[in-house]
Amino acid sequence: MKDTYESPLSSRYASKEMKFLFSPDMKFRTWRRLWIALAEAEKELGLPVTQEQIDEMKQHQDEINYEVAQAREKEVRHDVMAHVYAFGVQCPKAAPIIHLGATSCYVGDNTDVIVMTEALRLVRDKLVRVLRVLSGFAEEYRSLPTLAFTHFQPAQPTTVGKRATLWMQDLLMDLEDVEYQLGKAKLLGSKGTTGTQASFLELFDGDHEKVKALDRKIAEKMGYEACFPVSGQTYSRKLDSQVLAVLSGIAQSAAKFSNDIRLLQHLKEVEEPFEKHQIGSSAMAYKRNPMRSERIASLARYVIADSLNPAMTAATQWFERTLDDSANKRVSVPEAFLAVDGILELYANVADGLVVYPKVIEQHLRRELPFMATENILMDAVKRGGDRQQLHERIRVHSMAASRVVKEEGGENDLLSRIAADPAFGVTQEELGQLLEPSKFVGRAPQQVEEFLCGTVRPVLDRYQGVGCEKAEINV
Repeated sequence: MKDTYESPLSSRYASKEMKFLFSPDMKFRTWRRLWIALAEAEKELGLPVTQEQIDEMKQHQDEINYEVAQAREKEVRHDVMAHVYAFGVQCPKAAPIIHLGATSCYVGDNTDVIVMTEALRLVRDKLVRVLRVLSGFAEEYRSLPTLAFTHFQPAQPTTVGKRATLWMQDLLMDLEDVEYQLGKAKLLGSKGTTGTQASFLELFDGDHEKVKALDRKIAEKMGYEACFPVSGQTYSRKLDSQVLAVLSGIAQSAAKFSNDIRLLQHLKEVEEPFEKHQIGSSAMAYKRNPMRSERIASLARYVIADSLNPAMTAATQWFERTLDDSANKRVSVPEAFLAVDGILELYANVADGLVVYPKVIEQHLRRELPFMATENILMDAVKRGGDRQQLHERIRVHSMAASRVVKEEGGENDLLSRIAADPAFGVTQEELGQLLEPSKFVGRAPQQVEEFLCGTVRPVLDRYQGVGCEKAEINV
């Protein structure tokens, strides 16, 4: 339909897998799985639920009769009861026991937890994919010297591979957060209208142990180890806030990477992939705009802002529940996941196609290297008996003069010539030139890359062997 608004996160950016997780099919099939798990658990604990009823429900669990549910919802104005009714139409024998003892949040909240958990697993796998790609890039360029920047001003050199490890370290921190959230995932369970389980206590004739066992059985049948021990009618909305905080962290890491690539592309040192027939500008045909990195930054900004939604919702819930969370979380949670999914697809695509220009990198480095070498020159002169303070002042004066030549006259950096001509240093131009081998100024950067890849990254990638090996594809 071209006459109806559709979220660009769905139409342009997110993957098919992530869109399915937040689809009506996933939602309502999960509702039916939960109703089946409830019926099975109630039967096992002695309530009058028959296997015939359960089999009937299983037979139709994936056949969502949307038209019946939609017509019923218009009449009763309640989505859960509309789907209870629609399921009952398909399962007349089971109709009397569907949703027995439960409240709407039994299906709504448990499904939300399940969907977020599956979405986090997909995000985890895509983080691993980006780490795989970047690890290869870092290894390849571990020893290539490049200017480092502080305040976007030239600083002591690093290597291209070492810079990539900084991107990777941020992603490893995000991966730890995702794993932590997955490691403590719990269902709401069957807690009733205010979380007291009163309806189930009534069903089980006051047997507290059976009520507790019901939660355990439902969790087990849905693939979870536990339910929240206490709740109001809903699981604590703090969970949504925590999950989106993790997504915000991923967005922050990706935005940092994208900003670095955009700056490097301006310097013509590193470029994001640019396809044969890609158009950079409708007016300026020569342009190679970093549109993928810009899109990462753009989507990341949305996720970071969106993460405030569940935080405010969690802070403003009243007592055992209010409904001002519902409309907000229907939008804020899925959209955050879809955006992060798109971000990670772009991140993997850009990282896998980065183009490095070593000659440009070397040119920029050699232009600034004389300034970087002044500390070494100073130390050598002091070793030969010079006065450190006097020599420091001479270097400062020569550096300012050389800087004026570069900035005001557009000339080449002549700092080394000035120092060679100064008898206070007692050093020749040739000797100074030997000091300017770029690899001498990168410290332990190549070794840090190897140690990081072997000691930190490889164990993670080995743990996820076979995960994240596929190529990333972007839509537009």
